[in-house]
Amino acid sequence: MPLDPYLDRAVSRRSFLGKGLAAAGGLAVAGVAAGALTDAAAAAPNPKTFFPLVLSSDLYASPQPQRLVFALAHSSAKGMQYASGPAVAARFQGPGGSWSAFAPTAFDRARLPKGRGVYVARPVFDQPGVWRVEARARDQKVPFTLQVNTAPVTVVPGMAAPRAASPTRTDTLGVDPICTRDPMCPLHTQSLSAVIGAGKPVAALFATPARCQSQYCAPVLDEFLDVVKDYGDQIVPVHTEIYQAATGTKLVPTLDAWHIESEPWLFGVDATGTIQSRIDGAFGGTEMKALLDALVGKQ
Repeated sequence: MPLDPYLDRAVSRRSFLGKGLAAAGGLAVAGVAAGALTDAAAAAPNPKTFFPLVLSSDLYASPQPQRLVFALAHSSAKGMQYASGPAVAARFQGPGGSWSAFAPTAFDRARLPKGRGVYVARPVFDQPGVWRVEARARDQKVPFTLQVNTAPVTVVPGMAAPRAASPTRTDTLGVDPICTRDPMCPLHTQSLSAVIGAGKPVAALFATPARCQSQYCAPVLDEFLDVVKDYGDQIVPVHTEIYQAATGTKLVPTLDAWHIESEPWLFGVDATGTIQSRIDGAFGGTEMKALLDALVGKQ
């Protein structure tokens, strides 16, 4: 019996990075049903066959549209390479359901490296289970599957933002380094525990530039530093690292309160301390600006 092409092409971020692209970190991610990208690539008759890298890590059943983010890759003589850029449309099928109509995805590559822009769709995952997705890029079918959970793991909009402390220059909480960017970014002077609910919106970025598994954290942080300048003192931006040290897998304690199991994440928290928005996996300047504009009430 032939394999289901959707399951055969299902690619986890860990499989993609661990077997195809160089990986620097070890944070567990379960964005899609597990599958071996290298096995699928070896079977592909065309080296320019596209494969999906699903970057969303916390999809859950909800009647509301949800952000799904993914990139494209293809095989080459140097191994798997990012290949985002062509226009992509996608359709979705829930467990036992019918296919939705194809709809175009949004493409954001603002300040992201060449070939590593991301595609964003906003489907409604109205039930848990394994969902099928068919993307279309340059007349190619790019099938894959997604695991949609019963409930979210990470905190979601509408919840009170956790008030757990985050490492700062004056109180590192035992984290060393508190920023793996080189040079260190300036967003470590205030703890999340001090600024959340203190009267100003907070943009909380969780990312590890030096150890990011997807290698998106460094360009995401660089772009965030540029974008957030435009908001002056309207927003308090805070960057929190993922790991407690330059080596090892022990996580910064702040992550426990937020239930973060992947990277990067950006949360918009309103002046009262309520989470207004969240984006994860990878995001460029376009999505950052939209999140920050909403946080300060711009339309």
